Amino acid sequence: MVIPFVNKGETEPMRIDAQRNRDRVLVAAAAAFAEEGLAIPVAEIARRAGVGTGTVTRHFPTKESLYEAIVLLRVEELVEHAHELAATKDPGTAFFDFLSFTVELGAASRGVAQALGGGGFDIEAASSRTGLHLAEVEQGLLARAQESGAVRSDVSFTDVKALIAGCLSREQRGTDQAARRRMIAIVSAGLRPED
Repeated sequence: MVIPFVNKGETEPMRIDAQRNRDRVLVAAAAAFAEEGLAIPVAEIARRAGVGTGTVTRHFPTKESLYEAIVLLRVEELVEHAHELAATKDPGTAFFDFLSFTVELGAASRGVAQALGGGGFDIEAASSRTGLHLAEVEQGLLARAQESGAVRSDVSFTDVKALIAGCLSREQRGTDQAARRRMIAIVSAGLRPED
């Protein structure tokens, strides 16, 4: 995702040094949110980026706006992967691969897991503001999988979101990769129609 790099209230591109500092803040924040979630202080993000807190707040006035920028980078990754799966896989495989990918992406980042799990951040609203429309992409994968008979017809999009959140809540307790894959397999089995 290309986040527009312009100064507040202006249409001119950022200076190269300002752009470099912004990029450093984004990289440091992504790592910090992945490790510690939303609890990490802005001062610690600034320290990790090698900049002052004023530099962070100049680009991102609040910790929430910085968090949103990081989450939206992951949302872009989710949307692109969903489109790729829809174009290259049968509907059932695309849906279940996307489910697994979403849980794995959330497992790699505590901050993303909190957003995907509904941790006080409206990921669908934020993604819609940027034109990514994550919910539409997810609902489309589910609908096609149901139409093909790969997913139970009584499963709703809300059900799928709750199951993803459930997998990610277990993840926050330090689940290893084998346990995570077992959870994804259990959830996937429950979503498939009975024979």
